[in-house]
Amino acid sequence: MFDQNTPVHAAIDIGSNTIHLVVARSLPDNLDILADEVDLVRIGESVTATGDISAQKQAASIDTLLRYKAIAEQHQASPILVVATEAIRQAKNSADFLAAIQQATGLIVHLIDGNVEATLTFAGATYTLTKQTSSPTHIGVMDLGGGSTELVTATQGQITWRTSLPIGSGWLHDRYLPSNPPIPEEIRTAHAFLHNALQKLSIKQPLEALIVTGGSANSLLHLAHHAFGLDLAAECLTHEDMLRCEGLLHALPAEEITRRYQQPDARALILPAGAAIIRAVMNYLHLPEIHVSPHGIREGTLLAYAQYGEQWLTHVEAEAKSDTDTTKARTTAVPVESGEAEQTGDITTMNFVQFGRQLLKERLRKMLSWREAVLRHEDSEAVHKMRVATRRLRAALDAYAPLCEPNAFRKLYREVKKMADVLGEARDTDVMVQTLQGQREQASEQEKSGITWLIQRLQIYRQQQQTVVAAFLEQCDEETLHHLLDTSLPKGGHKHGKS
Repeated sequence: MFDQNTPVHAAIDIGSNTIHLVVARSLPDNLDILADEVDLVRIGESVTATGDISAQKQAASIDTLLRYKAIAEQHQASPILVVATEAIRQAKNSADFLAAIQQATGLIVHLIDGNVEATLTFAGATYTLTKQTSSPTHIGVMDLGGGSTELVTATQGQITWRTSLPIGSGWLHDRYLPSNPPIPEEIRTAHAFLHNALQKLSIKQPLEALIVTGGSANSLLHLAHHAFGLDLAAECLTHEDMLRCEGLLHALPAEEITRRYQQPDARALILPAGAAIIRAVMNYLHLPEIHVSPHGIREGTLLAYAQYGEQWLTHVEAEAKSDTDTTKARTTAVPVESGEAEQTGDITTMNFVQFGRQLLKERLRKMLSWREAVLRHEDSEAVHKMRVATRRLRAALDAYAPLCEPNAFRKLYREVKKMADVLGEARDTDVMVQTLQGQREQASEQEKSGITWLIQRLQIYRQQQQTVVAAFLEQCDEETLHHLLDTSLPKGGHKHGKS
C-alpha cells in the first residue's frame, strides 16, 4: 500500500499541555508513521495564571517548533500542518503568539474550534479500526487535553454527537488539585465538580466502547504497565486499573512518580487530574474499561489533508458544522446561589464559581480555626498548621484570581500574605530551635555550650515574634476576611474575563 512515492506530510498540534509532531506517509484512509515527537510545554499553565501566553512559554514553543520543523524536513515532509487548540483559543494574546511563531519559524498555525478539534481527533483515533475485521457499532472517542476535553460518539463510523468541554488535566490541576500530591479536600472537591459538570451532558446512545487519547491516557497506561504489571501488549484500562493508578498518584509526590516510573516531571504533576477526569467519564458512561490510543488530532489532520488537499480545513469545518447543527450537545449551566438555572452554555464557569466559593470558604475557615491555639502558644505545631493553611488558601486564591473582583481580591490576598509572613517568621525560628536541640544531643561537651547559647538567643527572639504574631491575630477581623471573600467571587452568571 505504501511505497516511496506515497506523499509524506507532517502535522503539529499545539495544545494546552503538549506540542506534538507526527510525520507520516499519508493516504486518505491510512498512515505509515515515520516520526512521533512530543514535548510537554504547558502553555495552559500561564494562560490559567494570567490569561496570557507568557514570554517564557512563547520562547519554549518556538524552540520546539523549530526542532520539529527540522525533523519534518529531514523526512522531506510537505506541507507541515500546524493546529492550535484550547489554551491558545483562551489566551488574550493568541494573535500575537501566532504571529510570533510565523515570523520565527515560517509556520502558519490554524487556530481551530472545539468541534473541528473533536472531528479531527475522532478520525485520528479510529482510523486503525478500519483494518479490523469487526468493531463495536456504537463507540465514543474522548480526547483529554490540558485545557479541554473533546467527546465524540458515532454509530457505524458516522458521528452522531460531539462536544468540547473546557476542562482538561492542566486546567483541573491548576484550579482544583494544586498540591503535590493532592490532598483529600482537593480530591473531593475536584470529583464533585466533575460529577456535576458531566451531568449536564446529553449522550442518548449507550456506548459499547470508549477510545481515549491524549497524553494523560497514554501516561496512565504506561503507569499501569510498570507499576502494576499490566501486560505490556494491553491497550485497555479497567475501572480497577484506574482506581489503582489514582491511589498511587495520591500517595506519592510527582518527583517519586517520575523517579520510579519514568514519567516527565511536568506530566507526573498533572497526572492525578487526568486520572480524575477519565474515571469521572467512565462512571458517567457506566463503562468498565477504556481503550487507550496513541493517535488523535495530528493523525486526523494528516488523513484530512490526504483526502482533501489544500482545502482540508474548509471541508472539516463544514463537516463539523453540519454534524453540530443536527446533534447539538445540551450543556446547561448549574445555578450558583439560587435555584434558577441560568442558560449560559458554559458549564465550567458556573461550576468554577460555585465550587470556588465552597473551596475558598472552607480554606479560610480552616486557617482561622487555628487562631486561638496559636494565641495560647501552648503548641508550636499550631503555628505550623496555621501557616500550612494560609499556603493552601493562597494556592486557591491564585487559581481563582482571573474570576475575582480585583479590589476585594487584592485586599483579601494582602491580608492572607501578611499572615503567612508573620507565621513564617515564627515557624522558621521554631524549626531552627528544634534542629539545634537535636544537634546538641550529638555534640561534644565543648560544642554544647555554644549551641545552648544560640538556642537561648533564638528562644528570646521567638518570644518577641510571638508578641508580633499575637498582635497581628488580635487585630485580624474574621468578619472582614469573610466579607472580602464573599465579595471577591461573582455571585452568579459569569464575570468577564477568562475562567
